Amino acid sequence: MNIEQLREFALSLPQATEDVKWGNDLCFCIYEKMFCVTGLSGNFGASLKVKPDEFDELVAKEGIVPAPYMARNKWIYVKEAGALSDEEWEHYVRQSYELVASKLTKKVQRELGLI
Repeated sequence: MNIEQLREFALSLPQATEDVKWGNDLCFCIYEKMFCVTGLSGNFGASLKVKPDEFDELVAKEGIVPAPYMARNKWIYVKEAGALSDEEWEHYVRQSYELVASKLTKKVQRELGLI
């Protein structure tokens, strides 16, 4: 996975948007709530929300650490792109999207086809 592939996949999700925040972070959002964050410069890596029961297992893998400032909310930072296969990247980006979307109103969730 690289930043172009991540961008293409993240923006393929319903109602996903992108925004640059803090001057150098590309954020993918659903109704203005972030579900994936990556840097625009430096080595490719990304932060994602994961299920609480997966958090410890994922951060035990080489190349994945608790996301700075967001670990308490069960976000990971994949600092080495090769720590996940392309299929795993898609799974965890989609899952992060769904976890964040699940906190939206029921009306919005219905519009997105999540319920």
